[in-house]
Amino acid sequence: MSGIVDRINGLARRIPTWVVYSVYLLPAVWLFYQGVTGGLGPDPVKALEHELGEIALQLLIIGLCITPLRRFVGVNLIRFRRAIGLLAFTYVTLHLLTWAFLDVQTLSRVAEDIIKRPYITIGMAAFVLLVPLAATSNNWSVRKLGPRWRQLHKLTYAAVVLGGVHYIWLVKGIQLEPLVYMAVIMALLGLRLPILASRRASRS
Repeated sequence: MSGIVDRINGLARRIPTWVVYSVYLLPAVWLFYQGVTGGLGPDPVKALEHELGEIALQLLIIGLCITPLRRFVGVNLIRFRRAIGLLAFTYVTLHLLTWAFLDVQTLSRVAEDIIKRPYITIGMAAFVLLVPLAATSNNWSVRKLGPRWRQLHKLTYAAVVLGGVHYIWLVKGIQLEPLVYMAVIMALLGLRLPILASRRASRS
């Protein structure tokens, strides 16, 4: 097992972060291309909106995996965490813009939907929580905020839960896929409880 972990860590050290950005931006380009060329079915805007949102949620979950992977398995992907977080914010933004400008299309209806439709309110709340995290995902902010930076970025936990609720609420009826996403999210957050407890114990 340790040999496999060492190989993964060795490979991760050799992969530049720009590769992660490039690989994960390709699905967005492909989805927009398919939308323009008729490859997303009879309702391409809805399909595009849902695909972008699902990728965003997947990226948030991948981001949640990084700390438990290092702590419990020894796989160290910390150097990619910022890229994964910024990519998640990018996809959330594209998801939001697609909904607002291609689906709803008028700002008055956008505001009305945010107020009147709870699952959209929840999705918007997740987006708002991610804004300060994306804005402070740079070395200057890390130095300037110090320990507060780590506290601020715990908003990720709330944002990903809201994202999971948004997905469950969005689909009509009870569907397995969004429930699986939420189960994974809760499991990953549950793994953090002993981590947080040990940190509190070490500080006291």
